[in-house]
Amino acid sequence: MGRRYGEDVLAGDWRRHRAVPEVDAEPDLVVEDADSGFCGAVVGFEAGAVVLEDRHGRRRNFPLLPAAFRLDGEPVTLRRPTRPPVPAARRRTASGSIAVEGVRAQVAKASRIWVEGVHDAALVERIWGDDLRIEGVVVEPLDGIDALDAEVRAFAPGPTRRLGVLVDHLVPGSKESRIVARVDSPYVLVTGHPYVDVWQAVKPAALGIRAWPVVPPGRPWKEGVCTALGVAEPADMWRHILSRVDSFADVETPLINAMERLIDFVTEPG
Repeated sequence: MGRRYGEDVLAGDWRRHRAVPEVDAEPDLVVEDADSGFCGAVVGFEAGAVVLEDRHGRRRNFPLLPAAFRLDGEPVTLRRPTRPPVPAARRRTASGSIAVEGVRAQVAKASRIWVEGVHDAALVERIWGDDLRIEGVVVEPLDGIDALDAEVRAFAPGPTRRLGVLVDHLVPGSKESRIVARVDSPYVLVTGHPYVDVWQAVKPAALGIRAWPVVPPGRPWKEGVCTALGVAEPADMWRHILSRVDSFADVETPLINAMERLIDFVTEPG
């Protein structure tokens, strides 16, 4: 009976027993090293090895071994093209990252990024959507952060279930800073920007105005902005704002820094 089903199919080096396709390592082809999990685009060759560059600009060399890489999740053998590779023009995403061509969005990870509302989520998607789909990170809007500590406990963060939170108006002495101080999990990173609302994180120049209107204390900020700019409804103003944002160049640096920190934090290996 011990030999009825032959040898253990999991024993030994399975790569030698499975025929895998050979693929030319063309410039910008995105593959994953099967052993280390390093994922990057082909940018050249050195001493018989292929050079891969990841979304952060880090480069590593990998030998062209049989079945040493994965393409769209399937094992492949990379080979150096017979003709000299011609570097392709590098497309950039709206966030400024090098675009990863020909790769599908990953299945969503357990880690999440929370933002305060639907406007924040839409702006994050407009700029960082490509990066987040490649990383398999979902952005979820909250209805404010008043109950943030309780919602964090319910999320149950851990080493492979990290949580990043983007908070509006995160400045010393603010209500938001006091709420954030109650969150103390090492698997949660809360960061934010100093603007009253995420609208204000969009550069005035992108909207064709010299500066955001000053709204008197005690008056709802969005309604005050709309009145000052002659817009009837906040929904109309928001559609106009979002339509004028094409890339990270249209938003203020504190928002960019906050989001980059959150993405790095939630994608850090457990």
